[in-house]
Amino acid sequence: MEIIIAKSAGFCFGVKRAVDKVYEEISNNQGQQIYTYGPIIHNEEVVNDLENKGVKVINSKEELRQIKEGIVVIRSHGVEKEIYDIIEENKLKIVDATCPFVKKIHNIVVKEKNNGRHIVIIGNDNHPEVEGIKGWAESDYTVVSNDEEAEKFDISKEKKICIVSQTTFNYNKFKYLVENISKKGYDIIVLNTICNATNERQTEARDIASRVDAMIVIGGKHSSNTQKLYDICKQECNLTYYIQTIDDLDLSKLQSVSCVGITAGASTPNNIIEEVHTNVRIKF
Repeated sequence: MEIIIAKSAGFCFGVKRAVDKVYEEISNNQGQQIYTYGPIIHNEEVVNDLENKGVKVINSKEELRQIKEGIVVIRSHGVEKEIYDIIEENKLKIVDATCPFVKKIHNIVVKEKNNGRHIVIIGNDNHPEVEGIKGWAESDYTVVSNDEEAEKFDISKEKKICIVSQTTFNYNKFKYLVENISKKGYDIIVLNTICNATNERQTEARDIASRVDAMIVIGGKHSSNTQKLYDICKQECNLTYYIQTIDDLDLSKLQSVSCVGITAGASTPNNIIEEVHTNVRIKF
């Protein structure tokens, strides 16, 4: 069996940076309680390992308000400004692991909001990254995630608009939704804030999936970018499997195939990718 592994599979720059920061804090601050605001990344294996090392996850503003000492690491997805304010009020140490590409969106949103533009965020409304962006846009924003929402978008034509995107959104879908909104005749600034690593990962996944008999996509079940990789691969290869670890893969389903592709989301550690690769190679 031939196995093709995507060169772009696994941790992206922002995720690796965030995870490394947490492990650095564990190493350098023994005896102090370390928290992450939300799971540091969307991968249960990583989050469980950090919890085993004593790191606690804060799941809400209410929880955060109750904490009076310790270190809070801001996750790679970023958070709204109010979270920074609470951390400062409670005099907690902050370690900001927000992906620089996400931080760039926050800065754009603040600037364009102050210039009087209505912010349109192309992305998944309930995704942590989008939740954070909304917080910086305050109340003057609209989230658009699909065709129906783009069609329904309607504000005063006198209002200028700035469109940004969730960094892990599907590039082709972003272009399509922007075109739909642009037809409405608004004064629009469009800033493609999809991360280059995301675009490269999606392009490579599509290419590999079009050339193999079966495709394996590895990532956390709550990972937005992994779900998009799965959707892209499924369009090209009917036998596409979405797994978190090797335990989720029924290897018997690969018995009749001669070529398998493997890719992984931005929050998938290399050791999990290697484990899947090794098991598929040994089995066949």
